[in-house]
Amino acid sequence: MYQPRYLALLANGELERRVVILNKMLKNCVLCPHQCEVNRTKGERGYCQTLKNPVVSGAEVHFGEEPELVGENGSGTIFFSHCNLSCVFCQNYEISYCEEGHEVSPDQLAVMMLRLQRKGCHNINLVSPGHIVPQIVESIFLASQKGLSLPIVYNTNGYDLTDTLKLLEGIIDIYMPDIKFSDDALGSKYLGVKNYFTIAKNAVIKMYQQVGNLQTDHRDNAQTGLMIRHLVMPQNLAGTDEIMRFIANNLSIDCYVHIMAQYFPTHRAYLHKEISRRITNDEFLHAVLLAKSAGLRNIKHF
Repeated sequence: MYQPRYLALLANGELERRVVILNKMLKNCVLCPHQCEVNRTKGERGYCQTLKNPVVSGAEVHFGEEPELVGENGSGTIFFSHCNLSCVFCQNYEISYCEEGHEVSPDQLAVMMLRLQRKGCHNINLVSPGHIVPQIVESIFLASQKGLSLPIVYNTNGYDLTDTLKLLEGIIDIYMPDIKFSDDALGSKYLGVKNYFTIAKNAVIKMYQQVGNLQTDHRDNAQTGLMIRHLVMPQNLAGTDEIMRFIANNLSIDCYVHIMAQYFPTHRAYLHKEISRRITNDEFLHAVLLAKSAGLRNIKHF
């Protein structure tokens, strides 16, 4: 039976040490690539607008994720408010921009994790976690002391700092990053941040070094590994071909890659004519072909 990676760190005291290190970082926050250097414990807000405690918009048994995460009983998904991107086509803008949700302490977050485990979920799926890594790690520490034993999924937009990811080594079982654009200039235009692809590439390489290719149990439920998501954009604006080549050449041709067709224009996408429509079936099929042409062998499209 698979034992989550963080249980070994709990046993040898390393998990508690990580909690201390990460909580100190909240006093001069450089957790993500924005490097805001604000003291979040004293009410100073940086790019993500989050202070000492995370804001949770929902914690539920979720069946809308990849089959390997959902299984028979669902993924225990916790949706965090705020974000370190400003996507003009954000499909969850009520959460990311409008602060939908309520503030919780690490203790309360730990209780949510344990509640989802009791409901039979196959994993704890943390959505938009990059700006609240210290609070998440503290919650895992607290919950694991009370019996948490599910794999942890780090469900991220890909804009993650490698220095922070190093502090997550041995804690996260499944990394699930997006890779949104292959061009930093387009990342700046549509995501509102600098050097998106440059940073995402380094982050995903670090994730792969930690967990490798996806491994599942006899029921095909995810246990550990990397699961990459890529959203197809109109006119191949995302640069799907370059992203797929990066994965094949720098990670593994057996890397799990989910090609996603559900782009739709929302939030402020209407301000950009080129992304103000859904993708066509031909555009989606072309993206899948690009992934195959890159040599990838574990391509998913649901």
